[in-house]
Amino acid sequence: MTRAFPYIFILLFYTCLNEKNKSIEKETPPFSNELIEKKVDSIMSKMTLDEKLVQIEGIRPRDIMVDDKFSPELAKEVMPHGIGHFCQFSSGLTMSPNELRDFVREVQHWLMTETETKIPAIFHEEAITGFATQGATTYPQQIGMGCTWNPELIQECSNTTRLNMRAAGATYALSPMLDMSRTAHWSRLEESYGEDPYLTSRLGVSFVKGLQGNNFKTGVAATTKHFAGYGTQNDNPKELYEDYIMPHEAVMKLAGSKSVMPSYGKYKGVAVAASSEMLTDILRTHLKFDGVVISDYGAVSLIHKGHKQANSLKDAAIKALTAGIDIEVSAPVAFPFLPEALEEGLISIDVINAAIKRSLIMKAKLGLLDSKPQIGKDGNLNFDPPAYRELAYRAATQSIVLLKNDGILPLKKDIKKVALLGPNSSTYYCMLGDYTYQSMISFWHSKEFDSENPKLYTLHEGLKSRLGEHIEIMQERGCDWSAPLESIIDNNGLGDDRLSKLKMMTIKGLPQPDLEKAFAFAEKSDVIIAAVGENLYLCGEGRQRKGIKLPGEQEAFVQKLIDTGKPVVLVLFGGRQQIVSKFEDKCAAIVQAWFPGEEGGNAIADILVGNTNPSGKLCVTYPATESKMETNYKNGYDNVDIQYPFGYGLSYTNYEYTSLKGPSAVNLNDDSFTLSLQVKNTGEMDGDEIVQLYVSPKDTNSTMKPIQLKGFQRVSLNSKEQKSITFEVSPEQLVQFKNNQWIVEPGNFEFKIGASSTDIRLSASVELKGDNKILENGRRVFFSLNN
Repeated sequence: MTRAFPYIFILLFYTCLNEKNKSIEKETPPFSNELIEKKVDSIMSKMTLDEKLVQIEGIRPRDIMVDDKFSPELAKEVMPHGIGHFCQFSSGLTMSPNELRDFVREVQHWLMTETETKIPAIFHEEAITGFATQGATTYPQQIGMGCTWNPELIQECSNTTRLNMRAAGATYALSPMLDMSRTAHWSRLEESYGEDPYLTSRLGVSFVKGLQGNNFKTGVAATTKHFAGYGTQNDNPKELYEDYIMPHEAVMKLAGSKSVMPSYGKYKGVAVAASSEMLTDILRTHLKFDGVVISDYGAVSLIHKGHKQANSLKDAAIKALTAGIDIEVSAPVAFPFLPEALEEGLISIDVINAAIKRSLIMKAKLGLLDSKPQIGKDGNLNFDPPAYRELAYRAATQSIVLLKNDGILPLKKDIKKVALLGPNSSTYYCMLGDYTYQSMISFWHSKEFDSENPKLYTLHEGLKSRLGEHIEIMQERGCDWSAPLESIIDNNGLGDDRLSKLKMMTIKGLPQPDLEKAFAFAEKSDVIIAAVGENLYLCGEGRQRKGIKLPGEQEAFVQKLIDTGKPVVLVLFGGRQQIVSKFEDKCAAIVQAWFPGEEGGNAIADILVGNTNPSGKLCVTYPATESKMETNYKNGYDNVDIQYPFGYGLSYTNYEYTSLKGPSAVNLNDDSFTLSLQVKNTGEMDGDEIVQLYVSPKDTNSTMKPIQLKGFQRVSLNSKEQKSITFEVSPEQLVQFKNNQWIVEPGNFEFKIGASSTDIRLSASVELKGDNKILENGRRVFFSLNN
């Protein structure tokens, strides 16, 4: 019986104003109101400069702990005036949910009783794959969630993250990551939703809505990062505004995000952390962002020590605060020099007070300045209840992309022997992406994690439970992930060999790989499942690989398996696309599993045996070579060697698209127009199809990209079932950033309905009529509406 739970997406962030076809989204209210302003002003009027400055600084819990417990004596020494934030407060600890909550309560009680201001701290943590703490549900890595094309599912997952974080006393997350990822060589690609601004924006809005909920006092403040254009070239204003800024803007305007983290990178040669153009002119003036800007860890001191764009830490603090950064984390290295800078007349008290006020407004919104703030949830806490685990399973099944299938999948019932081979065949280290709790505790803190808390299912375990006793599973690693330590730390000055320690953890308790045994199993099998790719130490922040083919000797290993003549099902794990062009045509099937989270083994097994129909579609272009050139489907693939296009993914059934209807012409001042079509499941298996709407300019002199995603809808169809799909499209979705303004221009456009960006099934020409329309207040309509 299938465990898949297909959903039809419904966008919740439109206001219809009682008109069916109205598709202008409702913008969120301002950061503060008169009551909050008065409250914060009153508090600040009673504070000394020292008491105020600590509110824009953050420290780590270990700074006030002795023997893994809170030390009031150390707290008095380290934070006599209180503190603004506790940074990554749970991902470096090995506490149970109850212990973590009690620790937070103890610290907050001390702050509210032993400091003069009595202001509690914000406890913040990472959250892209769930609450990064021991025992909490671990969802698929964000790149896999991007392949679900399922905003509703993402909102469900981040809502559980909100509940877990609030239960522990956390109120702030350094998530989601909304960077565009256009090269698989970037080690942080896995944290993103892929290469497209429309898809990233829509999924980001859902993530923030789930995390923040309906009320900041019960929600967790989301932080969009990294503003803006991190990990790519970002100096082209048109591309910067249209692509890299769009997800941040959509999340601010539609989901009420009030926290932003600038990137470690540069904009026009200036460190973003010191760029007034990026953080004031673009963020606050153009986007009208009125929330908090929190630094990336060490980013303020990096202006001096790394970018060499400040002559001292004091100068770095001045540059960062003046540019627009409000809070320095994860240690007060530069901001403690602000009193000296103030005394020397190098910075204004008004600039300092503005940052402090925004920080305190955030605390007020989160309920931390209430007379009796709610810190954590009473009772016994469970961060991975059955409902959350079921959600993790559903997310994993939808994140997996079937890239190739010659008919071998789903596995036939007459199969008697399966050879499950490869370094990822029976390990949980390939289930976990960066910024999971498990990755953070092992890589950054060199501590082992408990694979039973939460329980992590390997592929071997999943297949054993699905195939049953009548099918023999012969499992062997055959080779290691990488013979030498292929990944290297690329952060200067870390001072230790974290990767070597992490590699030792991943192989602890495992037998040495036996190549001869693996080939013996392969020869005796009916089918080979080769589980290959990356693990924790081969992908992630601070880990830089030499290339993007299969690591180590895995490519040669796969080729030798193919040479046996037995059908090979390649299952790829990792945080990026990996080159398979050498043997793509020789594999019977290829499954892209990414880092699928705690239920990954069960989810992959169900897809392999046919209990679940694969439905994931690529949110990135899959390269065919190791070229480091950035790839983006919007530029077309004429001069790029690709393996699979953006939006691509196979199913165990087939879908037929027919009867596209729409107007031949619309006025660019109209609110919206409708495109409709029929989609039918013509195969024998129930499934989910992701219907994609693209637009291409027909005018040869157009400055728009050749093709752009402008809508999508996930539709569940039983075998032989047909459904009607509609897209309500606003002419404002065709807006461009030109001459420093947002402009909608008339022209001729082709709207395309596709199963991927290159598999276009239907198209219709629409002429946009009227005079140029300037959007004085910037973008307000980001998405098409599905009815």
